[in-house]
Amino acid sequence: MEDWAEIRRLYLSEGMSGRAIARRLGVSRGAVGRALASEEPPRYSRPARGSAVDGFEAAIRVLLSEFPEMPASVIAERVGWCRSGSVLRARVAQLRPLFVPPDPASRTSYDPGQLAQCDLWFPPVEVPLGHGQAGRPPVLVMVSGYSRVIGAVMLPSRQAPDLIAGHWLLLGRLGAVPRALVWDNESAVGSWRAGRPKLTAEFEAFRGMLGIRVIQCRPRDPEAKGLVERANGYLETSFLPGRAFDSPADFNAQLEEWLCRANARHHRVLGCRPADRFDADRAAMLALPPVTPSLGWRTSVRLPRDYYIRLDGNDYSVDPSVIGRRVEVLADLSTVTISCAGRTVAAHERCWARHQTITDPQHRAAAKALQARPRVTAPPSSGEVEQRALSDYDKAFGLAEEAVA
Repeated sequence: MEDWAEIRRLYLSEGMSGRAIARRLGVSRGAVGRALASEEPPRYSRPARGSAVDGFEAAIRVLLSEFPEMPASVIAERVGWCRSGSVLRARVAQLRPLFVPPDPASRTSYDPGQLAQCDLWFPPVEVPLGHGQAGRPPVLVMVSGYSRVIGAVMLPSRQAPDLIAGHWLLLGRLGAVPRALVWDNESAVGSWRAGRPKLTAEFEAFRGMLGIRVIQCRPRDPEAKGLVERANGYLETSFLPGRAFDSPADFNAQLEEWLCRANARHHRVLGCRPADRFDADRAAMLALPPVTPSLGWRTSVRLPRDYYIRLDGNDYSVDPSVIGRRVEVLADLSTVTISCAGRTVAAHERCWARHQTITDPQHRAAAKALQARPRVTAPPSSGEVEQRALSDYDKAFGLAEEAVA
């Protein structure tokens, strides 16, 4: 290589003759002639030697023509291959595309504000829930299609009231509403029935208040929401390692702080930061409703004598002064509020543990005070009971006139 380059330099730049070049470099004149005649640098090559698998190629082609997906290990057994498996696997990998039709995965592009993909991610880490319990609550993940901005929040449960409240929280952070949300067959969102997608009543009402579409992916089609699937993997490999959490609130605080940095990173596919495209993305989205829709858990029950109401598997105390009256229960991701006739009669922090009884000390004291009051009893009876004649009953039912007639 060096002689070839130097020969051409001396001939073309210095104007030396072939004989002078051969004498100066100590090479033959024939080597100088070959170097000057070649426009490309010399390459060492040797004729390819045959492979032991060449004699089995015809049998491999026959098997692949009938069974294109047959594993290489099975092919080795069928054709009687007894040598290195890597050699056969390499030849099978070379021949298989000739018998399997190509299945390209096209890259999808999105317009600003067009959609956001959503999914539930269950982080493989035990989060303390209080009352000696720990668990893996779901994390709602939302990825904007155009800007790739990621939003996420841990939820107490995957039920519709909590899922919708989580959507509203993430949309509030965006400051706008994408024109469509992409979901798989999550039970609280909807499912495919008789070949058609069907939303739940709660999610149908929610999308109606926002004025958007909800696109339900077909079953067993993970590529339809690949953006959020990759975001789940990114959270698992880049957010979780090396972290410890004291509570769900601590998890959400750390997650929100990390997402600010994650959305400011350089995105390889976009060629820029997601935050750089977010302004254009948000400008094309719909505006948030001017009035906050009814979100979270909402129910109305008559307060029983034990002055507790049950919500998501936990019991919460209520002021016992409204026993027997109907109370309105409202719960979001962090609080549980109970009111009666417009007056708040209980306010608790949402309990993420299960099968717990949450008691306000003031409610317990009020119940004891009511129990200590003297009971109102009926006045004592004289023991005499008036007895009426049977003829009075005959007159009341008109039987006396019939007897006279």
